[in-house]
Amino acid sequence: MAQSYDVIVLGAGAAGLMAALTAGARGRRVLLLEHSSKIGEKIRISGGGRCNFTNLYAAPQNYISQNPHFIKSALACYTQQDFMKLVSSHGIAYHEKTLGQLFCDGSSKQIIEMLVDLCHQGGVEIKTQVSVENVQKLEAFDLKTTAGNFRSESLVVATGGLSIPLMGASDFGYKLAKQFGLKIVPTKPALVPLVIEETMRQKLSVLSGVSKDAVVSYGGVEFRENILFTHKGVSGPAILQISSYLKSLQGEKIALNLLPGMDLKQQFMDDKHQKQTVANYLKTWLPNRLVDYFASTEPYQQKVADLKKEALFQIADHVQDFKILITGSEGYQKAEVTVGGVDTRQLSSKTMETKTVPGLYFIGEVVDVTGWLGGYNFQWAWSSGVAAGKAC
Repeated sequence: MAQSYDVIVLGAGAAGLMAALTAGARGRRVLLLEHSSKIGEKIRISGGGRCNFTNLYAAPQNYISQNPHFIKSALACYTQQDFMKLVSSHGIAYHEKTLGQLFCDGSSKQIIEMLVDLCHQGGVEIKTQVSVENVQKLEAFDLKTTAGNFRSESLVVATGGLSIPLMGASDFGYKLAKQFGLKIVPTKPALVPLVIEETMRQKLSVLSGVSKDAVVSYGGVEFRENILFTHKGVSGPAILQISSYLKSLQGEKIALNLLPGMDLKQQFMDDKHQKQTVANYLKTWLPNRLVDYFASTEPYQQKVADLKKEALFQIADHVQDFKILITGSEGYQKAEVTVGGVDTRQLSSKTMETKTVPGLYFIGEVVDVTGWLGGYNFQWAWSSGVAAGKAC
């Protein structure tokens, strides 16, 4: 005999917890199922253990989706200010770091505890270490699981994407979507370190560990934050950001401006009588190891004053439009999120309910919505979770 509920939520991450507590607050009988032994693991590890729980500037333009207008309704109905008020009302102190990123002063566990407490207040039943073996729908959703059989009017899928498989990420949500006839936008790792072409990687290996403020650009999109040269390629916030936009993770070129906010050509013209070598001149602004890499070519050993304008401009282009050929990424194990997922054109933008299967909802990372680095993906989890929780 199946136990009956009004709502079953699959996945006790950020989106699933938010949907469950929102539905519970409406008086719905809610069961929240999690296949791993712990809930909210991505919340726990995020922000170095302090949870970058939202961003002051979260807006539709900070998200990637094949259906970009889809995001607007949920973000407008539950904003970053709404979540900030919730956090404050529970006495959780927080602060802003760079670029609108908000972090707990204490521990990310405070956010998990807040969400769990709200679930308990709404009478939500939480079960961990439960695997779903089969889902069917006739009059209601019937679930066969390792903890028994359950039935519900509404089923909310918040099972996440493929990133960080060591924490239990799986393709369960995508398989379930396909079972009910939904399309999946092809997935790939996002917010992920990039691997560069072998020959260049060997040359750049001397830079492993060097970090630099830079503008990284690709296909008309650019980000200015730190980059980090690694033994495999490049990482750092600006690289993670641009990784989400690469059409392919093989054979794409990105450009690095290693002196952002500066016109090096004009600087050369202003200092054209400099008696320093180009290499020593550039060490005014660039890390020594980076200059030494560039200085392996002959013009950098000459004095600025001895080089013609054309040669100086070529050097400026090299430094401020440094092309790198990408041949891959460090994969889902290092990716913070997944690009792609359940096609949003099959979902209601106001409720997250599927248009073809009444009572079936998809929220959070399993959906084809990917935010920038810096709290944007958590905000999507909160907003989409509330949208579904109010409707299911």
